Amino acid sequence: MSEYENVAQRYIDSWNEKEAGKRRALIDELFTADVVFTDPLVQLVGTDAVEGMVAGAQEQFAGLEFGLGPVDGHHDIARFTWTLNAPGVEEPIVVGFDVVTLVEGKIARVQGFLDKVPA
Repeated sequence: MSEYENVAQRYIDSWNEKEAGKRRALIDELFTADVVFTDPLVQLVGTDAVEGMVAGAQEQFAGLEFGLGPVDGHHDIARFTWTLNAPGVEEPIVVGFDVVTLVEGKIARVQGFLDKVPA
């Protein structure tokens, strides 16, 4: 597994972690304290804000799981596709694409895009 695949998988793991303490530890380990997260629905700064967003998404999409698609990267940038699915269902409900910037192995910036959302 490449460094980029490792970071992307840990990112997905943080979105899937249900236990708040474990999720917070994953987020603190993965992101810089002043991470900037921007997607079509939100722009926020800091690990507290990221943790709140992830907790809110888990409430909103209870029972669904995030999955990781193809990962690519170079220098301090990685990009990857992710999905949101019901377990055991092949067709994803949501498909997104994120570009992350790394600083010393941690995510300092997330730029997210939504490719497929429910109507």
